[in-house]
Amino acid sequence: MPALAGWEDLAAREERAGIHAGDPILLSPDCRIDAVLSHYLCRSSFARLSPETKRNYTDDYCLFFDFLWGRGRTWSAATADDLWDFEDWRTRSPRNPRKVGGARWNRGLAALARLYEWAVQTGHVAVNPVMRRSVIGRYGEVVSVPVARAKNARCSEVRWLTPRAFRRWVDVGLRGHGADGLPSLEWGGRLEDRNAAFADLLFSSGVRLSEGASLLTCEVPVVWLEGGRYCAGRLARAVTKSRRARTFYASAAVMGGVEGYMESSRARVVRRAQAVGRYERLPVWRLVTHQTGHRRRLLHWRDQDGAAGQTSLSEATVEERMTFLVEGPGGPEPMWLWLSERGLPFRPASWEGVFRTATERCARVLSQVMEAPPFCTPHMARHSFALCMLVVLNHVMDRRMGLSPQERRDFRLLYGDPWRMVQDLLGHAQLETTRAVYLAPVADLQLRSLLADVTPAEGPVSEEELTVLFTRLARESAGIQDLDEKLVTR
Repeated sequence: MPALAGWEDLAAREERAGIHAGDPILLSPDCRIDAVLSHYLCRSSFARLSPETKRNYTDDYCLFFDFLWGRGRTWSAATADDLWDFEDWRTRSPRNPRKVGGARWNRGLAALARLYEWAVQTGHVAVNPVMRRSVIGRYGEVVSVPVARAKNARCSEVRWLTPRAFRRWVDVGLRGHGADGLPSLEWGGRLEDRNAAFADLLFSSGVRLSEGASLLTCEVPVVWLEGGRYCAGRLARAVTKSRRARTFYASAAVMGGVEGYMESSRARVVRRAQAVGRYERLPVWRLVTHQTGHRRRLLHWRDQDGAAGQTSLSEATVEERMTFLVEGPGGPEPMWLWLSERGLPFRPASWEGVFRTATERCARVLSQVMEAPPFCTPHMARHSFALCMLVVLNHVMDRRMGLSPQERRDFRLLYGDPWRMVQDLLGHAQLETTRAVYLAPVADLQLRSLLADVTPAEGPVSEEELTVLFTRLARESAGIQDLDEKLVTR
């Protein structure tokens, strides 16, 4: 009881100070907390950034503050010369074994610009060390940008996997198969059905890590499209990067894997947690009693103190979603889809470690039989989805439908260009992002020429035909991972 009372006292003090779950707290090397910096991290516009952006920006702050500390300075005493020296050390200095490129530097610069603009506006810093200049923007408008912004920035080191390379990565890295493609007797992986189902969902639907990781059980797609090969789901506005709700599509086979996970290992960890009363002991929870509304679904709940409330499903943030429980057959259980071995919500950031561990296993197991074992990150699955969809859509439109050039133009006017279809599936605001970053390997290729030697046929596009397309695309384009021919089972 004293420990619980102490926790309640701490929670009340954090609430009064405006500190919420997920807010970063920074300690200086001498274990002190800067009150002004904490106010910025918890109470300024920084607190309204997405969890991923806050985590990335916090890492950038720590690097710069450590650099300043080595010079005997605090963050509030930084000068323009300090920033230029930091830029040199971060991007060019031979003394730094982990130099970064222009895109990574620009992200850190954006983080610092946000901090020091706030500090100047609030009177905590007299002079902003991030100097700025005016340039002409994309649409002819005058915009202000940091002088130290890198001009040679590439958006990212984008990589893709062909479907068969991704499948091998899943089988070996997440399911424990050997180099021969068969299950390994020594494999001791845990929750492999959960991990494989999540990776398949990203690859099949193109949703972002945070979007797929924060799904609730009531948001698992159940609406099947005509033909039964795909089903449609809806992403809530509050969890998308654009802050706009959108529809996503996943294959029937992938959703079967998700349902299998829910009925097997997820149900098992829930029963274990219920048996020890883990959910009732959570410090914060909201038991959803019922849902109302059709176009705007409302979750009606009561919390651990008995207070009642309601939350729009579209407006429920990632942190709120982690607190939702629902009454199941064996008692309360989380609405959060992806659970840890303890039956608690598996945080979105933790998936990075799952993918990293799977890639490390692929490297160990496959390095003796192939020169470049496949590797994958959550965002690479999204990139690869975009590439697959563009190839398939072009193939269906230009080859399968047997349209003449004029008919293809009419079709595009009526239904849209495949590039824009992929843009909509990814939820990109700008088509240029889809073209220049996600689909760079084919941005400068005429896909009709690429696919010209494929013989048209009736019916759905076969897996064998697509394999031929992707094999050729990987051979002719940089950055696309495919399997070595000697690993392909004939």
